[in-house]
Amino acid sequence: MNPRFGPAPEAGRRYTRRAGAYGVLWRGGQVLLTHQLEPWPEFQLPGGGIDPGESPVQALHREVYEETGWRIAAPRRMGTFRRFTYMPEYDLWAEKVCMIYLAFPVRPLGPPTEPGHSAHWVDPSEAAEIVGNDGDAAFVARAIRWLA
Repeated sequence: MNPRFGPAPEAGRRYTRRAGAYGVLWRGGQVLLTHQLEPWPEFQLPGGGIDPGESPVQALHREVYEETGWRIAAPRRMGTFRRFTYMPEYDLWAEKVCMIYLAFPVRPLGPPTEPGHSAHWVDPSEAAEIVGNDGDAAFVARAIRWLA
């Protein structure tokens, strides 16, 4: 079973399972994060839901491009965690299954294509402090141990 970060599921609440792929994107001693304005301002690991027919790695490439404008190379799976949360943009209580990859940004193609997102290069220690959930922070910390 994958570790859980954040609050435990609420008794009696129904959760929809949503698998997603997210990246710790490391280049030149910095981490590339996305800042999302809605539904609330938050720094996040770039990534998101896996569409039907898509592999996790395909979803990772697509989501990183949409949220940062960058292409990535050499994704390596670091692990998976679960978290239970409300997703207001979908009016959905979700059990998010977050597959985390270490990858390397190789080429900017332009600004993010997803509205409300902006790309930010951040020192890894700061990234671990400012991401919006404890699971993301744990995997940034793991990448620091692997790469520092």
